Amino acid sequence: MFNEESRFSKALKSIARDQELKAYFQNSKELFPIFIKGANRFVAGETRTEGIERVINLYNKGYQVSLEFIGENTTSEEECMLAKNEFKELIKDLGNNQMNATVSFDLSHIGMMISDALAFTNLEELAKEAQKHNIQLMISMEESQKTDKILSLYKRISNSFSNVGITLQVHLNRSSIDLNDLLKTSGKIRLVKGAYQESEGIYIPRSEELNKRYIEFVSMCIDSNHPLSVATHDEKILMDLKAKGFLYNPNVEVEMLDGVRPDLLRSLKEDNIQAKVYVTYGSEWYLYLVHRIAEYPPNIYTFISDIIEQNTDRE
Repeated sequence: MFNEESRFSKALKSIARDQELKAYFQNSKELFPIFIKGANRFVAGETRTEGIERVINLYNKGYQVSLEFIGENTTSEEECMLAKNEFKELIKDLGNNQMNATVSFDLSHIGMMISDALAFTNLEELAKEAQKHNIQLMISMEESQKTDKILSLYKRISNSFSNVGITLQVHLNRSSIDLNDLLKTSGKIRLVKGAYQESEGIYIPRSEELNKRYIEFVSMCIDSNHPLSVATHDEKILMDLKAKGFLYNPNVEVEMLDGVRPDLLRSLKEDNIQAKVYVTYGSEWYLYLVHRIAEYPPNIYTFISDIIEQNTDRE
């Protein structure tokens, strides 16, 4: 099973960044309406209003929420500023709704592809705004060639703002050293298996070995009394962590993508475990969608069913 899922996941990751294929789907009068039906389960909509409506609905049901305006690898300074301003307005809207929420984003969306200076300036502005509104920020992790830059910028901002967290990809060989370093910072650590296509030899493929490593990383965070987001849909891992009592730790939350295993997340919430839903909005849904299916291959069945059927019961 691991071999077939790994093969499927690798194939999807290889087309995720194919700009010609992306343009073909988004410009096709026949295919676009079909694909957007499948994407609707995983993306709240294209506007901030739709994103806010979705997280308010979840928040009122007792879930913690994280919201992201989708985008990455922005190479125009004007577009970076537009993205930063969108995130700033999002922070204000969440604060005005008195929601203790998280705003997630890629540093490459707000300037890192242009310069570290631009990325840090925008990050610092968002951190200050989030601090005023009691909002948490979560920096996402990107391809491994960006890891050093992302961690450097995160450590710099964490010196002044404890409301900024960082994501770590467990599958990278280097992540054990990175985790030990990050445990010295105060921000929340978000553990994911890893969804990006990487070069052979620098990562651990989906396997029992990777699952064991994920559990070890969770244990390290708990032993250090560090705020932690367990961001996985892997039921076996979650049941192992639950059996060990890790998920009941007040510093620990379980985070899942909107539309993925809502049944499992609901059962954890009903068992008094902190449950968070990761919601997204925006027009750049193609890359996000492909990565979501690659990250959890059974999503392909849900995606196809949603295309055929009329309803999408997310929660």
